[in-house]
Amino acid sequence: MRRDVFTADHEAFRELVRDVVAKEVIPHYAEWEKAGRLPRSFFERLGSLGLLGVAVPEEYGGGGQPDYRYNVVLQEEAARALVTLGTVRTQLDVVLPYFLTYASEEQRRRWLPGLAAGRLLTAIAMTEPGTGSDLAGIRTTAVRDGDHYVVSGAKTFITGGLLADLVIVVARTSTDLDDRRAGLTLLVVEDGMPGFTRGRVLDKMGIKVQDTVELAFDEVRVPLANRLGEEGRAFSYLGHNLPQERMTVAVGSVAQARAALDTTIAYVRERKVFGTPVASFQNTKFELAAVDAEIEAAQAVLDRAVLELVDGRLSGADAARVKLFCTEMQARAVDRCLQLFGGYGYMLEYPIARLYADARITRIYAGTSEVMKVIIAKSLGL
Repeated sequence: MRRDVFTADHEAFRELVRDVVAKEVIPHYAEWEKAGRLPRSFFERLGSLGLLGVAVPEEYGGGGQPDYRYNVVLQEEAARALVTLGTVRTQLDVVLPYFLTYASEEQRRRWLPGLAAGRLLTAIAMTEPGTGSDLAGIRTTAVRDGDHYVVSGAKTFITGGLLADLVIVVARTSTDLDDRRAGLTLLVVEDGMPGFTRGRVLDKMGIKVQDTVELAFDEVRVPLANRLGEEGRAFSYLGHNLPQERMTVAVGSVAQARAALDTTIAYVRERKVFGTPVASFQNTKFELAAVDAEIEAAQAVLDRAVLELVDGRLSGADAARVKLFCTEMQARAVDRCLQLFGGYGYMLEYPIARLYADARITRIYAGTSEVMKVIIAKSLGL
């Protein structure tokens, strides 16, 4: 189906990204997967090509194009090549918007040039061992002491936390028994601050190339100058960026489902059973036709939502609808595709196995499918 989302500039950017993925990613991807991380040098390379600073204002070394569609192109091209650049996605789609929206002028001068150039890597620390989707339950504390905050607590499942130079920590600066959402503040903890330590690199079922770690804060003294936005306003800040974060998951889900379909079509045309190509069986045709129809439906829903996000009109409930629909579709599509590989689909040497394992997390992070349903139900007055 025809897509009316992108302009000529976006398509020119797509060609650049496709070339970068082919030359800079694919030859090294297996090595990066084994290492469990993307190397710092790769971020610096992306920065030198202008791919990390597209949304950063020109005066800070960026491209001055705050258009989410460039991020969509980056995700789609990675998926098309059967690779995942989740740490890059997190830096651009989840973390950078907080710096762009809430940083003071002094903070912008201090941090944005490094972020655009790939010299400064970032992460955001929200999830705690006992707190996932319920951000109001955050227990990490930040106690004011003169011109510093003293931060203590633990975070887990932090994407990109292993190499991060700047970690946005969501901490509780006050306790309001009548409003659990009040009193949360965003503080930027810098690598090397005494008391800030990185724990285990978590061994995940999928997205192996994306480092995910535990972080600990033992009375870390964070300067007041490292606070993002106003004290006590973090919950509203987090809510403001959640639609884009959830859209990012949906974009990846549709792109990866399409990649699964393409690689399956190529496989069934070559693979023979009883001397006949698997593609010639009616069941194969029906299964792949059904998968294709679901992907196209999800793409249409997603593309409309992308345009609404770019225009600033995408609601939190609609973002939840899109994430729910696209991630659940991805699960069905990749499962049906894997089945057509037979036993080979269970072997990690085939991309479909990796796509299957990677797909499982999309219904969990950035808000589980169950949380998405709660949000949608509230929007219906239920």
